[in-house]
Amino acid sequence: MKNKTAVIDIGSNTIRLVLYEYDPDKGMKEIENIKTVARLKMYLDDQQNLTDEGAAILEEALLAFNEIIDFHQIKDVRAAATAAVRQAENSDEIVSSMKKKTGISIKILTEEEEAYFGYLAVVHSTPVMSAVTIDIGGGSTEVTYYEHKQLQHSHSFPFGAVSLKKDFVSGEQITKSERKKLIKFIRESFLSLEWLSDKKVPIVAIGGSARNIAQIHQQSVNYPIAGVHQYWMTEKNLQEVNDELIEMTEEELEKLDGLSSDRTDIIAPASQVFCELYDIVDAKGFMFSRKGLRDGIVFKELMKKYAAPLDKEKVFLSSMKELAFDYAIEREEAEYMISLASELYSHLGALGELKETEKGLQLLKRAAFLYYLGEYIDSDSSSQHTFYIIANRSIDGVLHKDRIALALAASFKSKSMFNQFLEPFDDWFSDEELHEIRLIGSIIKLAYSLNGSKRNLVNQIEMRRKGDELHLRLYAEGRTLAEEYQAGKQKKHLEKTLKKTIVLDFIPITQKV
Repeated sequence: MKNKTAVIDIGSNTIRLVLYEYDPDKGMKEIENIKTVARLKMYLDDQQNLTDEGAAILEEALLAFNEIIDFHQIKDVRAAATAAVRQAENSDEIVSSMKKKTGISIKILTEEEEAYFGYLAVVHSTPVMSAVTIDIGGGSTEVTYYEHKQLQHSHSFPFGAVSLKKDFVSGEQITKSERKKLIKFIRESFLSLEWLSDKKVPIVAIGGSARNIAQIHQQSVNYPIAGVHQYWMTEKNLQEVNDELIEMTEEELEKLDGLSSDRTDIIAPASQVFCELYDIVDAKGFMFSRKGLRDGIVFKELMKKYAAPLDKEKVFLSSMKELAFDYAIEREEAEYMISLASELYSHLGALGELKETEKGLQLLKRAAFLYYLGEYIDSDSSSQHTFYIIANRSIDGVLHKDRIALALAASFKSKSMFNQFLEPFDDWFSDEELHEIRLIGSIIKLAYSLNGSKRNLVNQIEMRRKGDELHLRLYAEGRTLAEEYQAGKQKKHLEKTLKKTIVLDFIPITQKV
């Protein structure tokens, strides 16, 4: 049973409509995302009333969104307004007028609610257990601090990218004196929060300005994979982008790859905010989260599903559920793969052939579940499709480096193919990490071959070392013709990685003593 929800986010810079679909077997998925640049913050007059012109822009956007909502036959519509409407003296009048003219009921979020929804989205979609979050809108900036996925503090500042541009930048490009005043204002604002300084945790940034910063950096380094969700930047990366933006003219900004045309005039102030926050927090990294306020609103409605605090694995499992649905992964077969691969991993660890680690076992289980999911597209090139899908798909709870490690292990076919896939990412991993990933891939490939007939016949594995040989006794319920052929053919990959000869002995379950 699919449930659809429409969320309208009425911000100070943009007004956006996002349609979500929730399926118990698949989880929540964004199915449509449409925005219009409104700059409502610019339509607040001297008395802080939203002008007739601003109200007309809002009305037109809501009427256009209504047509899309009606087309999709969605009844559950949630419209939320943030700083521009919240700060308007005539906000009640605006809400009443929009209800009458468009039929849409607008909820004006409090500062606390806006910060909370951003936090909620981050903890449900990223693996970061403790962090400072920041969401720079057009007219407000929300900052939160959470520990072990539990919210500790939150605050909303009454400034955003649009208002900072208006208050501190007089021309097309910020001057040195204007930048100095901007930095002083930002730092004083952040330092007013006693709980923010020297937290020494990552910063997770939400919103369009942060997305653009990540995109600009990706373009500058020719980033080899798609997607900015959970993209990680260092302080040096962040500062380099900031320095570049500050020096650019409007004409240069308009041509800058990764920068949206509607943010050319406000990206520099927003970038400076990120840099100052990084310094004050003494952050351990800067990460962008594609999931933000709108997603938080929907997550709030699904809180029964997420009643317990989310650890890294639970966040990942939600994405795994979606992948399994999209690529028709048979759950029973996948669980069997995990069981076989884990047993092989454990035996090799007990014999000292590998060093068992929690991270290694986690990678093995994840890759075993997703192994050769590309078969759904084409069985003859399943390895290539598997690597491409995992490497380029946004997977909640997995940072980009870990995503490539997962793609390499889940697509493992041979050493030469492994090296081919690895080429654009060679400097991402140490030699030790690459050896572990290749070893895990070869273990999973052997486990895959041990189920050649897809009947889950092998139910116990024993392993012994005899000189330079590893002897595997494989107890099976039924004739293992397909398994013997496939395993005999594929064991060479693990043999090469371990530098050991593997001897396989399939034993019918009736012969077990």
